[in-house]
Amino acid sequence: MYKKVLGLFYFAVALAILISVLKITNWLPGVLQEGAMKKYSSIDDVRSKLKIKDLHVPSYFPQSVVWPPSSIMAQSRPYEAVFMEFTSARTGDVNLIISQVSDRGSINDSKISLVQVKEKTAYPLKGRNALLEVGLCKNDIPCSRISWHEGTSTITVTMRSTPFELLKIADSMLY
Repeated sequence: MYKKVLGLFYFAVALAILISVLKITNWLPGVLQEGAMKKYSSIDDVRSKLKIKDLHVPSYFPQSVVWPPSSIMAQSRPYEAVFMEFTSARTGDVNLIISQVSDRGSINDSKISLVQVKEKTAYPLKGRNALLEVGLCKNDIPCSRISWHEGTSTITVTMRSTPFELLKIADSMLY
């Protein structure tokens, strides 16, 4: 009887150690890779978890774009980057992409890419020098992109649209 109780005790201790090791193994990658690119559920989640000070989000959205973002990817290491996708209210396809990337890095926004740039021009945006590009995306859909430097970041706004709505969105991101 004594041996059975002792055996049961050793089994319980071994099981507790095994569970502890598994919990540590599950917890460790999250700690070591904190700040790596991953999906977030909201803008506030990105601000609180990554401590990104100046996260630029538009205050104006046309009725054709659904708020909140359908996807938010962000990182703080090796450089700060936030990538937000917004869908079309009519089709549900990605219609607007906003990226904010530290000048040390880059992000590929291939879901909306201008396959033909018809016009590229410098554009004054609330005292900032912006680059406005107007052209066509896949299937000859009008697309526009504007990018500018804000502090140590480059902000790029790309939309399946003529530049009029895009410029209103970009303008609403600046104070």
